[in-house]
Amino acid sequence: MAGKSNKSKAKRAAQSSNTNSTEPAVQTDAPVPVPPPVAAPDNGTINAVDSVVDSAAPEANQVLPPLPKTEESESQVTNNDSQPKQGELRLYPVSVKTQSGGKMELQLNPGDSVMDIRQFLLDAPETCYYTCYELLLRSKDGETHHLEDYNEISEVADITIGGCSLEMVAALYDDRSIRAHVHRARDLLSLSTLHSSLSTTLALQYDTALNKVQIPGDKPKSDVPELECLGFMEDVPGSLRKLINSASEEIKCVENIIFSSFNPPPSHRRLVGDLIYLDVVTLEGNKYCITGTTKTFYVNSSSGNALDSRPSKSGLEAATLIGLLQKLSSKFKKAFREVMEKKASAHPFENVQSLLPPHSWLRPCPVPDHRRDAARAEEALTISYGSELIGMQRDWNEELQSCREFPHTTPQERILRDRALYKVSSDFVDAALNGAIGVISRCIPPINPTDPECLHMYVHNNIFFSFAVDADIEQLSKKRPSNNQGTDKVSSTEKVSCPEGTCDGENNEELNSSNEATVVENEQATYASANNDLKGTKLYQEADVSGLYNLAMAIIDYRGHRVVAQSVLPGILQGDKSDALLYGSVDNGKKICWNEDFHAKVLEAAKLLHIKEHSVVDASENVFKLAAPVECKGIVGSDNRHYLLDLMRVTPRDANYTGPESRFCVLRPELITSFCQAEALEKSKCKTKTDEGADIISDPSSVSVDASKDGDALTHAEENGASTSDQKTTTEKQTEDSAAVSSESSKSCDEIAFNPNVFTDFTLGGNQEEIAADEENVKKVSSYLVDLVLPKFIEDLCTLEVSPMDGQTLTEALHAHGVNVRYIGRVANGVKHLPHLWDLCLNEITIRSAKHTLKDILRDIEDHDIGAAVSHFLNCFFGNYQAAGGKASANSLHAKNQKKDQSITKKVQGKGKGKASGKKSLASYMMVDSNILWSDIQEFAKAKYDFELPELSRTTAKKISVLRNLCQKVGISVAARKYDFSATSPFETSDILDLRPVIKHSVPVCSEAKDLVEMGKVQLAEGMLSESYTFFSEAFSILQQVTGPMHREVANCCRYLAMVLYHAGDMAGAIMQQHKELIINERCLGLDHPDTAHSYGNMALFYHGLNQTELALQNMGRALLLLGLSSGPDHPDVAATFINVAMMYQDMGKMDTALRYLQEALKKNERLLGPEHIQTAVCYHALAIAFNCMGAFKLSHQHEKKTYDILVKQLGDDDSRTRDSLNWMKTFKMRELQMNAQKQKGQAANAANTQKAIDLLKAHPDLIHAFQNAAATGRSNALNSAVLGEAQPRGRGFDERAARAAAEVRKKAAAKGLLVRPQGGVPVQAMPPLSQLQNKINTGTSDSSEKCGENGEAKVQEKKESSENGKTESQGPAGLGAGLTSLDRKKQKAKK
Repeated sequence: MAGKSNKSKAKRAAQSSNTNSTEPAVQTDAPVPVPPPVAAPDNGTINAVDSVVDSAAPEANQVLPPLPKTEESESQVTNNDSQPKQGELRLYPVSVKTQSGGKMELQLNPGDSVMDIRQFLLDAPETCYYTCYELLLRSKDGETHHLEDYNEISEVADITIGGCSLEMVAALYDDRSIRAHVHRARDLLSLSTLHSSLSTTLALQYDTALNKVQIPGDKPKSDVPELECLGFMEDVPGSLRKLINSASEEIKCVENIIFSSFNPPPSHRRLVGDLIYLDVVTLEGNKYCITGTTKTFYVNSSSGNALDSRPSKSGLEAATLIGLLQKLSSKFKKAFREVMEKKASAHPFENVQSLLPPHSWLRPCPVPDHRRDAARAEEALTISYGSELIGMQRDWNEELQSCREFPHTTPQERILRDRALYKVSSDFVDAALNGAIGVISRCIPPINPTDPECLHMYVHNNIFFSFAVDADIEQLSKKRPSNNQGTDKVSSTEKVSCPEGTCDGENNEELNSSNEATVVENEQATYASANNDLKGTKLYQEADVSGLYNLAMAIIDYRGHRVVAQSVLPGILQGDKSDALLYGSVDNGKKICWNEDFHAKVLEAAKLLHIKEHSVVDASENVFKLAAPVECKGIVGSDNRHYLLDLMRVTPRDANYTGPESRFCVLRPELITSFCQAEALEKSKCKTKTDEGADIISDPSSVSVDASKDGDALTHAEENGASTSDQKTTTEKQTEDSAAVSSESSKSCDEIAFNPNVFTDFTLGGNQEEIAADEENVKKVSSYLVDLVLPKFIEDLCTLEVSPMDGQTLTEALHAHGVNVRYIGRVANGVKHLPHLWDLCLNEITIRSAKHTLKDILRDIEDHDIGAAVSHFLNCFFGNYQAAGGKASANSLHAKNQKKDQSITKKVQGKGKGKASGKKSLASYMMVDSNILWSDIQEFAKAKYDFELPELSRTTAKKISVLRNLCQKVGISVAARKYDFSATSPFETSDILDLRPVIKHSVPVCSEAKDLVEMGKVQLAEGMLSESYTFFSEAFSILQQVTGPMHREVANCCRYLAMVLYHAGDMAGAIMQQHKELIINERCLGLDHPDTAHSYGNMALFYHGLNQTELALQNMGRALLLLGLSSGPDHPDVAATFINVAMMYQDMGKMDTALRYLQEALKKNERLLGPEHIQTAVCYHALAIAFNCMGAFKLSHQHEKKTYDILVKQLGDDDSRTRDSLNWMKTFKMRELQMNAQKQKGQAANAANTQKAIDLLKAHPDLIHAFQNAAATGRSNALNSAVLGEAQPRGRGFDERAARAAAEVRKKAAAKGLLVRPQGGVPVQAMPPLSQLQNKINTGTSDSSEKCGENGEAKVQEKKESSENGKTESQGPAGLGAGLTSLDRKKQKAKK
């Protein structure tokens, strides 16, 4: 907390100077560079591995002996680390003399600020409890420099020449710093800041178990416990408790430390330096009263009720509180050492706090006891709602705009600028979240209390808050001008002030144009306009035009209300007339303002955003040239900056939705980018290659859809800063294709522009031909969405090219393709034949419709009835609740719907005055039953999504995954217990445990790092492992500096680095990177996010590659649990994971368990995808290989025949995979004949010899264990690695893409003589002869001599085959989601 306190000082100081405003930002990566003492290994299992991160692990080399060329490429990977890369900082050692006189060393960069150094020292175990000190820098020439917090080291001395040292010199405490010191001490004694990942725990347990085995006398474990995956897949509700990680067990260091009731010090004691008194009770039971002075902490002589400030007889004192407690209590000293060791043993990332951690929809059940905690109570006494209690409040707008004005010509300058912007934006979002809670809880007074409540505006902590209202806005806005004070001129500026803050309410007048809009449409319009404004603001931020500014913005949904938070426009609250409107219109186009200087800046941004410069006519027949939507507002603030606000329609209106109620149905920016690139690509192809006309027609949709993700991937803003996996998946597919024509098409792409004001009520200027051409342009892109993008998206879903797991990933996939969620009804109709996709779309429509009803209830209900109202709603939704008076309740609900506008208006006016007309009593909601609720949901789905919800939807909604999705969308937390959805009322009031805000924001992402990742993907696809490693490492380094490690983009870099290291043969390094990705995903996306599930799956496959199968199976079990919660058990990804588990058991020789999983996977795929889907073929093939390993060659042949039949039907006879399958069939047939012949020849003798051996082994079980262990180690791990090779794990078609790239890598590497690892089509003697007897026992047959060699051969070939047959073509044994079309396309192009 001391660090936080220092940051707060910096934040306030930042307002007085532009330079200083970077400093809070510079803190952002402070926790990242962990000093050497803290840098713990990734996890317990990898202790031996840490030294080989940068080179191939010895174990990995035994498993996969690389060819000489490969070693060379690996050494290149290592050598790349020694050269500074773009964005990578060079570090220099600087010794530090600590306050206690000890010595330590820090690795620093000349660009580090003194604030960074303070943060490094806070993270180091030796100095973590020193908070009040000054830093002296002694240079080589003997000079001593006093370091100010806002200095960079390079401004004071040159540390690159060496010989520099730092000294920590104790400073005097003051009231603020001593409180920060006590706060920091409490934090250090708690483990609540340590977020340990289950993967770390599993690895440490495995390591401990291994160490125990190594102790002489212990018997090694002979058996790997079987997973209960199949069990909890059948009982997903019952497995809810398993999701929640048990909290770190607290290590008690002291009974309590509280502020004494002697505080504040009396005046005579203040004069001699007393600042604070603390009461401490140690674990030994001794009570002490401690005095904190400006210099030290000491035990005073107080006892009873009178203060005795004299030092106690012991005379103990220390410069820090923890130093004093160590002297007072031996138990404290021991426990504190344990706490520090526990924190040091954790992964460094587990100690880092994340921005906006994801909402947890599950809480422990039973609810843990709420225990007394004086420290917690003291913190809760002051209600600040995010503002600073002491000192000046932060000027968010000035900080943000100052950061934007930083120079950004060199890479290092861009990193500093991005870091500053990210830090300020993140802090703003955090403050906006807290402020919005205060606004909705009515704890913050409005600045216009005489206006109707739905038009109230609030300013708190220099943030402007307003409601996105759902009332009859026309009536209310008519009342508004009468409240304005002063002349008409003033009222016009007043109007500007409303728009600036209300964002949605700001469009009050605009909404007047459609009087026929119903209440639901009003609500939708205001919600949509807030979303659109956020997207528009983000687009202009990314365009980054010099001299054109936007406000910081966030949208908070809480308790049924939507609040828009914006930074305050300079001068707007002071009534300063210098903020006059210069551009756009405040009165719905009646009067339009225009300014040449402003227009030039807007035009520059318009070129980047594909907005056309066009003419608009106002009510006075004046014609203006605009390059933005008419209702935007261009204002010059009192700081003389040009601000552009109200950007609801930066993209044109969707021509497929033209009714008055659809005025905010605009196209997505991704679609615009996609369309422009497709058009440009088509033009360039037409010019250069007229003979490829047919190809052009088939390709633009996919190329452009993918290209859109390269450009403005705006999903982050909408879904809590999240970028999408599918987005990147599809991007990578076309990178090579689009690169070839990108240079030619970029010019023509920029020329395509759209008029955002067509299909609106505004009067357009220019001749009719021009207007018609503009309208035609918008119609063209709208039909492109319906005719090309949607069918392509549906096709990708059906081929598993895009494989969303839950509502969030489905939304992200839609957005990444440029499809609005309002088209989800069409998507649902397109995937009716695939049960998992039909259920997913159906449930998403149902949940989105139910969400609006639930928000109405939350908005209208009294605070003390929230738990009961929410549980009743869930009972009506998931159960079958029947009200006593059905007719009466139906009438009351319809009456409520009909008069909703009136009731809400009354509600918001009456909140502070009796509230009778506003708030609803709980009894009125208790009359609603399941039938009424579901009829409401069906009506809403029809109105919003044009989709008739079938009666079946009530049944499909009875799932944990639906409950999870609904809770996440509304912010509800429920108890983690088993819910019986077949009951009438599955939920009780006590099950509703929390209600949290849901936030959307526009925190910027680092474009530099995104570009590097894209370049790395291209290199990976080319087979250039070392080059791709360099790009991904640079991106990782830049993101670490800009965002810190807790960010989704950092997780993506770790995933790619793991992949590259794996292919370079460094399995251990791959596991370390994968572990990082897993920790970040758990913290940033949530414990049960599909990406987290896939991270566990990848970890399992890597561990299996190192022959740590027990650990692999534990991780795989966790992956299956998470998949079951997010998607339910019926999903192709679950089936694919079952195949992976089967492979692991197969390699362990547990054929019966492997067969169970394979058969379960086959059932799932046949049910979900159909008996003739390629995924089903993959299952048949895997079963054929399993039967082959058991010697059941007849069954192998039968299953392979089914595989072959499916492949012939889907791919044709000529496809390489079909031919491979035919070869397998011949092999199995031949083995069957050989076995039969052998049986006839030597059956009797063989049987006798075998029986003797079996009897011998049965008599000596320890021999069996020895043979099993020998078999496990002797078996070539190349077999295991084949699972990881081309069958690289993937998430929702994302890692699958990399796997294809890996397959390409192998082909190209083979051509260069760089084969990374053997891929066998050649029979291999994989198992040592020793294991043949064990094999006989397991299978119970006697024909082992033939079987054993074939067993290993089958595995190598099978995994090669299944990776080619499943992975590259669709979903192989080691992956999740796939598709064939793009690969076929690539192959055709390669041939051309």
